[in-house]
Formats: sequence, C-alpha cells, structure tokens
Amino acid sequence: MSDGHLTILYRGPLASCDYDCAYCPFAKRRDDPARLREDRAALERFTEWVAAQDHPVSVLFTPWGEGLVRSWYRRALVRLSHLPNVRRAAIQTNLSGRTEWTAEADLATLALWATYHPSQVTHDRFLGKCRDLAERGVRFSVGVVGLPEHLAPARALRAGLPPEVYLWVNAAEGRSYTDDEAAEWTAIDPLFGYSRHPHPSAGRPCRTGESVISVAGDGTVRRCHFVPGVLGNLYDGTFRAALRPRPCPAAACDCHIGYVHLESLPLYDVFAGGILERIPHGW
Repeated sequence: MSDGHLTILYRGPLASCDYDCAYCPFAKRRDDPARLREDRAALERFTEWVAAQDHPVSVLFTPWGEGLVRSWYRRALVRLSHLPNVRRAAIQTNLSGRTEWTAEADLATLALWATYHPSQVTHDRFLGKCRDLAERGVRFSVGVVGLPEHLAPARALRAGLPPEVYLWVNAAEGRSYTDDEAAEWTAIDPLFGYSRHPHPSAGRPCRTGESVISVAGDGTVRRCHFVPGVLGNLYDGTFRAALRPRPCPAAACDCHIGYVHLESLPLYDVFAGGILERIPHGW
C-alpha cells in the first residue's frame, strides 16, 4: 500500500431496492427484518474497524440495493466523513432518499455516485435532487445506463445539470454500440469510450489485491467484487499478509469499479482525486 492508503469497496448483506429497473436482479426486492438487522450490525462493525485504523482509508459503498434509504448508511457516511484517517467516504445511490442528512457530514470527504433511472423517477424530481446537492456543496457524479430509451432523458438531464456536475454513461451489459451510437453517448459523456468495450485484463497488473480490496459484510476480503478468491478476513487481519501486486486472473473487466484500478489504463490520472465517486480530474 502506497503510504498505507487502503481503498475499500464494501458490500454488506443489503439486497433490497425501492426501484424496479428491468435490467437489475434486485429490483423491488425486500429484505426481511432479520436481514436488515444483519446488514446494520455488519455496517456498524465495519465503521468501527475503519475508525480504529492508523493508516489512510477510502471507502465506496456498493450495495446491491439502495443504501441511503436506510438510516444506518447515512449515519455511517456522516461518521466516516469526519474521521481524520478517512480520505473519501462515498456510496452508489439512486437518490430516491432525502438529502438533508448531508448537512451533518464533512463535505470535503463525502461523495455520492448517483444513477438516474428514467423509468423509475421523473426528470424534474431527479434533477431537483441533483440541484439540491449542488447547492449544498455535496461532491457527486451522475450517470445513466446507455440504453436507447435512455438517450433522450440523458440529453435532457445533461442540459439541466450544472456544468460542473459530471454525467457518466455506462455501456449496457452485453450491448454492442455502432460508431454512430457511441458518438451520441460520447456527446453526453466524453469518457464513454472507456465503458463502450470490456477491457482485456488477464495477466495485466491491477491495484486490486494490493491497495484496493473488496469487503463483504462478514469481513471476507477479496481483491475485487469480480474475482471470487478470498485473501483473508478484515477483522482478524489475515488479509494483510496477502496484499501485494498481482495480475488480474479474469479475461476481461467491464465494470467501472473494477477496470478503473487496472494499471494498463490511465484512469487514475483521468479521475485523480475522484476515483471512487467517478469524477474526472479538473471537471
């Protein structure tokens, strides 16, 4: 770990979402009370672990469901944002929840990665949430999945957003784009080219497993969300002996939270200062 800084992608047991997107397996799923209690306890344990560390930590919450409608995720982000060893506390969210809680956080550390789902929320409601965050001084990016039916809503969102807010576009899973189609999305997101095709990764150096790890609710540590091999456990410290430079064992990487860490790509420079919340440097 360079200067001891450890980046953690945390995903607890939560698997419920208040949206019903056709392309998502967790749409409109409900967690029972036992699962919610398990998720809350796991998140609180993780937050305590971060607070106890003597090295810099950055955290991105990547829940299968929507975390910010749960009070414990809001509390965790507020607390993490104020910890002296935390450089960034971020979460992926659909922005369906309230935003007032951000006033309690340290806005120099907090960040949101927000996704716009046009089939689930009106343009005006979502844009209003974004403008509210911008007025509050919250650091955030906004994005959309590059499906044909999302093109017009994405254009309208880009036109309505403050210019300082970056709007990213994720290539739809399994979808190929003609050059003309890619050009339309690139006009919205100049960096769409990085998402358009999966990135060959087999044997290539990646920061995951060295300075970046994935952590499950029970503390199981893997190098990333997409490689199943276990490095150890966060809470007994066994993962630390496994941290080292290592090539990627997968044939390709097609998700931003994975390929952004590939050393064969220039994305640590492109997103310098905004790796976890997906904000390009100098945007």
